[in-house]
Amino acid sequence: MTNCDKAVQDFILYLQLEKNASAHTIASYSADISTFLEYARHQGFNGDFGSVNQMIIRSYLAYMKTNEYARRTIARRIAALRSLFRFLCRENVLENNPFNSIHTPKLEKRLPEFLDEAELNDLFALPGHNLLGLRDLAILELLYATGVRVSELVGLNLYDIDFDSRFVLVYGKGSKERIVPVGRKAVNALTIYLEHSRPKLYSKHQGHEHKKVFVNSKGGPLTDRSVRRILENYVDRLALAKHVTPHTIRHSFATHLLDHGADLRFVQELLGHVSLSTTQLYTHITKEKLKAIYRHAHPRA
Repeated sequence: MTNCDKAVQDFILYLQLEKNASAHTIASYSADISTFLEYARHQGFNGDFGSVNQMIIRSYLAYMKTNEYARRTIARRIAALRSLFRFLCRENVLENNPFNSIHTPKLEKRLPEFLDEAELNDLFALPGHNLLGLRDLAILELLYATGVRVSELVGLNLYDIDFDSRFVLVYGKGSKERIVPVGRKAVNALTIYLEHSRPKLYSKHQGHEHKKVFVNSKGGPLTDRSVRRILENYVDRLALAKHVTPHTIRHSFATHLLDHGADLRFVQELLGHVSLSTTQLYTHITKEKLKAIYRHAHPRA
């Protein structure tokens, strides 16, 4: 193993053990670092991180822009490399970070798409009263009641739900825990599913015993991909023109809370956002809604 490989391996361990980064983040960082090192080798990089200078970095930026990489892709790659070199400086592998004076491309702000309350009511009316229909309604109600990510939803265990207090314990990004309240309708849908549907579905399970709340038709743990397919099926039946994913319901959760007067920091806590600026994106949606209402209602708008 070369010194370069060892340094990258140490960085990945740092992400895993100290930063509690998700598997997705670690895979993305690993791929972005490998891509840059491959490019740098063609520019004369000899395996010594000290030889990486601003000329190579700017050349890499120019290469990505010339090949019309998306701004978000460029920004993500630079962020991964900046984090790597910051780590190398902290570990005294390098004295200076060549990425300090490199500016990340500004990203266009894309407002999250969301469903209005009438569309959600139509969506909740679709699941039937059979075993899978009861499960699907519980999934939809819980997604909207809590704003959890789909990975957090499928990770829920039976003991993570407190029905008396109507709270769920959610394991978020970076292994961070948060407690989120659950509304009465979601609790009711969950109760019916757990009493009448899950036991029958789980009785078909032939693998290792598990305590996951949501199971598939054979009783095994439901995957995030399966939840996406379930939602796509109902959206197709509604014939919505919008592109709807589980994250769209998370966006709807946050937007509706703010529309009805919830405090921004309260919404931040519920969503599990580390930075308030991430949550503030939803305030742009409510402002756009206010402007639309103003233009429609004001005689001189």
